[in-house]
Amino acid sequence: MKIKPLADRVVIKPAPAEDKVQGGIIIPDTAKEKPQRGEIVAVGPGKASESGDIIAMSVKVGDTVLYGKYSGTEVTVDNEEYLIVRESDILAIV
Repeated sequence: MKIKPLADRVVIKPAPAEDKVQGGIIIPDTAKEKPQRGEIVAVGPGKASESGDIIAMSVKVGDTVLYGKYSGTEVTVDNEEYLIVRESDILAIV
């Protein structure tokens, strides 16, 4: 992994978009929604408190998480797409 996030940021590998719905209907590429689920591939050291102490992250590499629909910044490294988000943008660990 060439990306090392700073502070309270994490790097997420988004899950692929679903090709069909539960009823079996195939979704065309133009109608697919961005995934809101992914796997954490890198974690920053944590956020600094007002006193200067580092507050540990509550997520770790390998966790599958849900995040907000329009959260973070999309980046491409070595032809792989990643999303960099703050820990506070993560909604849940699945």
